[in-house]
Amino acid sequence: LVQLVESGGGSVQGGGSLNLSCAASGDAFGLYCLAWFRRAPGKEREAVATISAASGRTWYSDSVKGRFTVSQDTNKHTIFLEMNSLKSEDTGIYYCAAYPVSGVTICGPVVTWYNSWGHGTQVTVSS
Repeated sequence: LVQLVESGGGSVQGGGSLNLSCAASGDAFGLYCLAWFRRAPGKEREAVATISAASGRTWYSDSVKGRFTVSQDTNKHTIFLEMNSLKSEDTGIYYCAAYPVSGVTICGPVVTWYNSWGHGTQVTVSS
C-alpha cells in the first residue's frame, strides 16, 4: 500500500482554475495506477482521471476531458490535477487513489480496484 496526501483544493468562481497535488509514500511508486476521484454532494464517488505511474498513459471521464489534465513527477512520487474552465458541477471532495498493477498501460476508473486513498480535498466552484 501507499500513503496518499492531497493538497491544493479551495474555492474559485466558474471559469477559473485550480491545481491539486497528491504525494505518495510507501512502496514502489512505479508499480501503481493512480487516479483522481471526486464525490459531488448527493452523488456517488466517480473517477475523474487516471494515470499509470509506469507508462504515464492517462484516462479522463467525458465530463472533464479537455478541461482537466493529470500528470506526474515520478521523482517526487507525486501526481497532479490541473483543472481549468471549472464549472459549478465540478464542486466536490477530490480524492487521490492508487492500486498496485503489473503490465497495465492504461489504468481503469473502477473505484473498487483502488485500495489506497487519501483523505480528500474540497473543491468549490461558484457560479
